[in-house]
Amino acid sequence: MNRRLLRPLVASLVVAAGVAGIHASTARFWQVSTQADLLKGQVERLSIDYDGRLMLGPAARTVFDATSPFIWCLAKGPDGSVYAGGGNDGIVWRIDREGRNSVAFDASELEVHALAVAPDGTVFVATSPDGRVYKVDGKGAAPVFFDPEDKYIWSLAIDGQGRLYVGTGGKGVIYRVTPDGKGDVFYRTQTTHATSMAFDRQGQLLVGTESPGRIMRITPAGKAFVLLDSPFREIRGLRIDQTGAIYAAAVNGKPGTDGQAAGTAPAEAPRTVAVPSVSTEITSITVIDMPPATAGSTQAPRSPAPLTAKGAVYRIDAGGGADVIWEFRDDQPFDLSIEDDGSVLVATGNTGKLYRLVGDPWRAMLVTRLGGQQVTSILATGSTRYFATSNPARVVRVDEGRAADGTYVSEAKDAGTVASWGTLTWRAIEAAPGRVQISTRSGNTSVPDETWSEWSGPYEHADGEMAQSPPARYFQWKAVLSAMVGDKTGPVLVSLSVAYLQRNLRPRVTGITVHPPGIVFQKPYPTGEPEIAGMGDVPSEARAPMFSFPLGAGSAASSAGPALGRRMYQKGLQAFVWKAEDDNDDRLQYDVFFRLTDTAEWKVLRRNAVDQILVWDTMSAADGTYVVKIAASDVVNNAPGSALVGELESVAFDIDNSAPTITVLPPIRDGSGTKIVFDIRDAHSAISTVEYSIDTGRWQPAYPVDGAADSRSERYEIRVEGDAAGRVVIRAADAMNNAATARVEGSGKTR
Repeated sequence: MNRRLLRPLVASLVVAAGVAGIHASTARFWQVSTQADLLKGQVERLSIDYDGRLMLGPAARTVFDATSPFIWCLAKGPDGSVYAGGGNDGIVWRIDREGRNSVAFDASELEVHALAVAPDGTVFVATSPDGRVYKVDGKGAAPVFFDPEDKYIWSLAIDGQGRLYVGTGGKGVIYRVTPDGKGDVFYRTQTTHATSMAFDRQGQLLVGTESPGRIMRITPAGKAFVLLDSPFREIRGLRIDQTGAIYAAAVNGKPGTDGQAAGTAPAEAPRTVAVPSVSTEITSITVIDMPPATAGSTQAPRSPAPLTAKGAVYRIDAGGGADVIWEFRDDQPFDLSIEDDGSVLVATGNTGKLYRLVGDPWRAMLVTRLGGQQVTSILATGSTRYFATSNPARVVRVDEGRAADGTYVSEAKDAGTVASWGTLTWRAIEAAPGRVQISTRSGNTSVPDETWSEWSGPYEHADGEMAQSPPARYFQWKAVLSAMVGDKTGPVLVSLSVAYLQRNLRPRVTGITVHPPGIVFQKPYPTGEPEIAGMGDVPSEARAPMFSFPLGAGSAASSAGPALGRRMYQKGLQAFVWKAEDDNDDRLQYDVFFRLTDTAEWKVLRRNAVDQILVWDTMSAADGTYVVKIAASDVVNNAPGSALVGELESVAFDIDNSAPTITVLPPIRDGSGTKIVFDIRDAHSAISTVEYSIDTGRWQPAYPVDGAADSRSERYEIRVEGDAAGRVVIRAADAMNNAATARVEGSGKTR
């Protein structure tokens, strides 16, 4: 084995052995090595590439920090300046090339959701509510340019003739306004909001709508054609690439209502409770260990929503074919940008992440996180990109080049119980000493707070070093990547692994089923002659070796109980089936004990059973009422001195191997027939079935004098024609299917 690979393995095993005296359960490993793993954490100035590697992100700097909470839109001026519109104060800011900012316009309305800049530098500002369009010229004048009846204005677009198209909300009406400010209804979309507009390469208007989420193409003459009728509620960020393909972001938000901006988070699907079916046939007796109800207990599974993704990116090719090229389960896309290389930048919320999508097949990488909760707009100017964020409201500039350093903080790993954190190893490339620094901390709250330990580290040995964070249920690691001046490539963190040992928890036997006497089950996968499951322990040659299970994997679904084959009956056998759980996922073995209910002494029935079923041949047991006890031990995965045992007793059950006694009284002649009176008694079981046969004929039922066979002592009367002596045989069975017979003797006396 390669020595570099052997060293961390040996170090991990040594740590596991050193802590075994305290925690004594199998060592587990938390490994982070995929993009899905890394996306659970938080990044600052770092990227997570398509292959799940952590690296320095692009160089980003804030060029404007607004006092308002939102910036909704960006637009580029002909002189290279950037305009930003937001809320809740209806201000439009101007940021020049040197990063100086000023107020370009302050509207009386609260929100600015759309901007459009004409070639001559005129800025059109769309406000809401009480939607208006203002015309802001370079001299500071800002008259009302267009004032429709609609309450909201969501989008603006300017065609080649200088006409302004205004997309409104409430009724989804689109207006076309001439350069002199005269506006008419251009098209009624039959939707609630016209949220996004752009012109295709043929000069036709593309419109994205909300409620429902559609993309339609409208000719200059006002003839519309729906290109996409999506299952999502809203379409945002329409963009057209150099080939004429259309890209758009779709969002699964709540319906827009008056006073409510589109794209809010989707409502939670209603919970449903599973209704169990109930059988009226009693086939077994089960005792279940019922723990008290606790907060946060598991509920019935939630009904799946028709649309589970929060958002998606669509591509519509020149032929009209529409495809979802990416879905977002945890992020909402707000805007798109088509890059020169064909990749697609996607701005998202609610954690302010910027993604890049690359096709054939489409893959996503996390470019960086831009600080705000939402990245609402993207503006491309040459090789520079501007991004608008909200909560807080900023304009961030991203140029070519990478950040000098960056930080990654992992998710809080839940060990399930208090655990000791052991050897930490990681793999990095292009990393000079000190350029990848790993630190750790731990705590017992699911969200890290001031009660957590301080960050320990940074650690120095990537091939194995003991984590210094104290034992706790939750654990985090932090990576700081930095590049030296002049480095052509920065460090790349490929993977990280940490070993941990859970505190050993006591196994639980959660239920014992006592099946009716004689009911047994064939093994589900017999190999020849029918075999009864639970009659004996698994032969040693058939036992799974210790390492047939992955380390820490435990036994598969230990709480589910064994698979049972075909049901059979065999007198004298008593079957028990139980369920057990272990929160450490340790493999369990079982000792089974029994005792008579009138004694306190437990006797061993089976040791070290591995299956959760046992069949007891009770033919050699004394008659009486018994209980069994199942003791589950996790000694297989723990040192003998640290192993724990959980126990549960069954309900009481009877063992009865003695047949009833039949006492026939002297027959009494009654006219042409004979009356036969007999008593049946059983020491341990109720009388079940009584029959009689005359002259070896068919068996006929007999019924107790009191009408019900419900006790261990019953009297019966039957009448037969003629003399009964030597002709009548009586057969009786108890509830345990023990049977006895008696013949009627003597000629009987005459009454």
